[in-house]
Amino acid sequence: MTAALDDITRAQLLSDPALILADRELMRALVAARESELGDNVIDIRGRAMEALEHRLDRLEAAHESVISAAYENQSGMHTIHRAVLSLLEPEDFPGFLENLESMVAPILRVDTLRLAMETAGPPRVPAGGPLVMVPPGSVARLVAAGRKAPRGDDIVLRRAVADTRAVHGAEVVSEALLPLDLGPGRNPALLLMGSLEPGRFTPAQGTDLLRFFAQAFRLVLLGWLRE
Repeated sequence: MTAALDDITRAQLLSDPALILADRELMRALVAARESELGDNVIDIRGRAMEALEHRLDRLEAAHESVISAAYENQSGMHTIHRAVLSLLEPEDFPGFLENLESMVAPILRVDTLRLAMETAGPPRVPAGGPLVMVPPGSVARLVAAGRKAPRGDDIVLRRAVADTRAVHGAEVVSEALLPLDLGPGRNPALLLMGSLEPGRFTPAQGTDLLRFFAQAFRLVLLGWLRE
């Protein structure tokens, strides 16, 4: 015997039927009950339409959550880059600027290595323990190309680390971001390298807008120190 609704529940549903419509599980149960009454040889088009709308709602909710997640990540990434740029402006001399790259900027960017490779016409030297790496002329293009026949130009590169750049990182990083720096006429190019031990930290599918902004800000700050 089917239990009857109590008077209070019945009155609530009559006064506000939307309570049923808002409950997806309850609506699903009602449609199933209706179809069981019709028998196996009868198809309730309304029930099928409701299922189709339900699937569409699920897809819309998933897309909505994806958009919100992407917007949050973009906002979080922008905040991180802004903090890193402000940190670039704090040092009062060039040695302090270099030290700040490792002590402050790298942790803000959540990278395991942060290296500045600058080309020099003299004998190449690698300062021990510092983020500044001096390399021979032509090294920036070679590091960016990573064995490709056609160099990548001045594009930002996100990829798995290669043997040549691991030597510059000074660590066995797995993924890396390469930010070429055009220092203007009369100056050799430079390269900012970010390395991570996480394989998915830098991949070609990721956007580069925020890194491009950081590279432009870094270039201006670096030029300021080079002019002194």
